[in-house]
Amino acid sequence: MILRSPLPASLLIAATLALTGPALAQNSATPPAHDHAHDHDHAHDHDHAHARTPEAQAIYDGYFDDDQVADRPLSDYAGDWQSVYPLLQDGTLAPVMARKAEKGDQTAEEYTAYYDTGYATDTDRITIEGDVVTFYAGDTQLSGTYADDGHEVLTYARGNRGVRFVFAKTEGDAGAPAFIQFSDHGIAPAKAGHFHLYWGDDRAALLDEVTTWPTYYPAAMTPAQIVDEMLAH
Repeated sequence: MILRSPLPASLLIAATLALTGPALAQNSATPPAHDHAHDHDHAHDHDHAHARTPEAQAIYDGYFDDDQVADRPLSDYAGDWQSVYPLLQDGTLAPVMARKAEKGDQTAEEYTAYYDTGYATDTDRITIEGDVVTFYAGDTQLSGTYADDGHEVLTYARGNRGVRFVFAKTEGDAGAPAFIQFSDHGIAPAKAGHFHLYWGDDRAALLDEVTTWPTYYPAAMTPAQIVDEMLAH
């Protein structure tokens, strides 16, 4: 169950996932029966605990006060981004899955299956320039102009909390989604190093999506660099 109304601080962890857009299909398969927030935390291992202040780590883990949350500009996500889903499919992320198995409570194969649902998308590239977001899926290219539509603080079944930063389409291709929602474990303006993106035409339905979270890293990063980034933390 997800509650959209924010609770007082002293809760936990951000979680992230995604929904299908009208012309940009994402996987809707059911993942293993498991607590998503727990698995998602293992999935990324971007704790950076050694580099964060205690307050920053607490925010990353989902412990924050509502008055710490602030809307973010689309420029926080500007750039050219690549999906990590192909890297999972071709085996590049196998060392990452093996590391998760060492630290977690599932086998590498089980983690791979879980993230095969989580990362699933046919949108292998996204570019964000100014207020224009372009989605690339095979030979299909769709663009829209997006404006800030606020944020939502979500409380998950475990009590974990996360923030979705929402942008609404103001013009553009008919097939471009009406809404996009970013999650990168941040709660206030800061440049994203990676992000999870949800998109579709129903703002409220996107907030309920908890099985798929297409994940994007800078296009300039090589597969080896992405693996190193995941393993380093």
